[in-house]
Amino acid sequence: MTPLLLIGGGGHCRSCIDVIEMAGKFTIAGVVQPTAMAGHLLGYATLGSDDDLPDLLHRVPNALITVGQIKSADPRIRLFNLLQQLGANFPVIVSPLAHISRHAEVTAGTIAMHGALINAGARIGANVIVNSQALIEHDAEIESHCHISTGARVNGGVRIGAGSFIGSGAILREGIQVGPRAIIGAGQVVLRDVPAGTTVCASRG
Repeated sequence: MTPLLLIGGGGHCRSCIDVIEMAGKFTIAGVVQPTAMAGHLLGYATLGSDDDLPDLLHRVPNALITVGQIKSADPRIRLFNLLQQLGANFPVIVSPLAHISRHAEVTAGTIAMHGALINAGARIGANVIVNSQALIEHDAEIESHCHISTGARVNGGVRIGAGSFIGSGAILREGIQVGPRAIIGAGQVVLRDVPAGTTVCASRG
């Protein structure tokens, strides 16, 4: 199997490890942390820090960003740009318990986790987290560096701008537009367009 570096060793990384192990297409070479530290994560060694990435990528060119995202996409965007400059390859990781339509488009560095469903005509940008049991319906567009959290429902024709976060269990009505870097709180029912940079913490009707 092809070796893969995991960039970031927190809770989201643990979930990614489970997906990668079940998918069986990559072997995890190890974890890279922001700063130098020893130790293991679910049995996988910490190989070094961000400063070691040029050497590590020379040996293992495939990488997945396993830093989570809630309030800000900035850490994931910074790492993506850095890895891209260093020539990293970004595979798409798909859980065997997820379904991606053959008529959907999923871009490099994205992970579809257990129970995720991406339907026909959907387009998913780079470095996106489609978390456990999230639904991306037909013809929806998720731009790069977004996190569609656990159990979120993104209905048909929705467009979500880059760097946005859609919280657990949120429901987005068909055809609405969510601007870049918006934050939709857990459980919110969103019925109208959301401007860029807006945080939605109460239901919009």
